[in-house]
Amino acid sequence: MNDSQNNKFQHGKKANAGPRLNNEITSDSVRLIGSDGEMSGVVSISDALKMAEDAGLDLVEVSPNASPPVCKIIDYGKYKYEQQKKKNIAKKKQKTTELKEVQMRPMIDTHDLEIKCKAIHRFIEAGNKVKILMRFRGRELSHQEIGIGVLRGVQEQFKDTVRVEVEPRLEGRQMLMVFAPAK
Repeated sequence: MNDSQNNKFQHGKKANAGPRLNNEITSDSVRLIGSDGEMSGVVSISDALKMAEDAGLDLVEVSPNASPPVCKIIDYGKYKYEQQKKKNIAKKKQKTTELKEVQMRPMIDTHDLEIKCKAIHRFIEAGNKVKILMRFRGRELSHQEIGIGVLRGVQEQFKDTVRVEVEPRLEGRQMLMVFAPAK
């Protein structure tokens, strides 16, 4: 391996895996923020490293694109932990919607349709989208109006609680329609 390939990795880590620390900072002078959050002004990198070492903390490059770069004296392990915690909280607050599927046939009985509608209602209440699939078999395909009538009936039943994302359309031997919860 030549030297240019060796420079990609440093102590088993990728270079650019996060902010530069301590001796990785290449600038001659930096704008320093102390461990107490107090602005110390522009100082040489050697003075900044000495101040960080005296405090028993790390010198972390916070804003590398500024001129001169902004560095902060902080505990890097604690900093990374807090960043990870913020990321996890943001991920927890993020709401995911699933696409649930309900299948039926055009000659569905009224009681069976009621059961399917209860399932659709339960999915919508949970905040999920619902894909309603009408499957046609054999000669049923020549009577698509029956399937459209069933889908329109279901749509009419949920007109206040859902918005139709995909109007009924035929794809091969099945017709589909997609509901999403009304906002």
